[in-house]
Amino acid sequence: MGLTLTDRSAKGCLRSLEGECWIDRESSGCKFRDARLGDRFRKLLTQIGSARGQSIPLVCQDWANTKAAYRFFSNDRVNEADILAGHFQSTRDRAAATEGLVLVLHDTTEFSYQRGKSEAIGITKSINSGRDKAGRLRSHTVCGILMHSSLAVTIEGVPLGLAAVKFWTRKKFKGTAALKKKINPTRIPIEKKESVRWLENLKQSTQLLDHPGRCIHIGDRESDIYELFCSTGDRNPFPDQDLRRPLGWRRGSHDRRRNGRGRRQRAPSHRSQRQQRRSRPGRS
Repeated sequence: MGLTLTDRSAKGCLRSLEGECWIDRESSGCKFRDARLGDRFRKLLTQIGSARGQSIPLVCQDWANTKAAYRFFSNDRVNEADILAGHFQSTRDRAAATEGLVLVLHDTTEFSYQRGKSEAIGITKSINSGRDKAGRLRSHTVCGILMHSSLAVTIEGVPLGLAAVKFWTRKKFKGTAALKKKINPTRIPIEKKESVRWLENLKQSTQLLDHPGRCIHIGDRESDIYELFCSTGDRNPFPDQDLRRPLGWRRGSHDRRRNGRGRRQRAPSHRSQRQQRRSRPGRS
């Protein structure tokens, strides 16, 4: 992919040499209920894009624009689908314009916030805070939200954009966590678990890119879910293997390491470790 030179206009918008604004391209597919919401959204993108990583009051410069930004985010007529529709369309267009395989990287990220009342945003987890003076264990909840995103990139590592994204808090699956303490977790339907995010993003990203044969989905060990393998259906890329019953596959107990000769050494599987423990002297 060639290098595109850019310059900044008086409005702070990055423009290519052809004069087309990237914000116009990314927001062209957004359909808001009110045209004024679309204008405010494009203005916010311009302000945030000119100072990425800064707070909203800093990028808005004055109180009027800051208040307008917060009103936009709290507007009941604005949702995630409206904001991300344009970016998803641009991701699909960029993927269609490229050749070869497309890697879809799935991962989960936590956003933590400091709030006096965590109920206003949500809770992600509870962590150990040590012991008090009496020696009793203390714990506190972390305020924030979770995001499961699916980023499409080329095999050369060029990002094409997000193909799917999902936001949630632990409150939505609070009943499921309590239920796991009473029954076997495998008996709980996948739709009532947080793991359903993997299936939903797989379906959404595959439909968006519209070419399952080009997509290679990559995830960490959290993606080792039976229902996820079953969801491939007729699109199984390995017809000679049954992905729904990966009985011959075992995960190592730790990461691979290098031996003294500089070669990669495979970590022992759980099965081989059990056999070694049984073969120790004095063990039956």
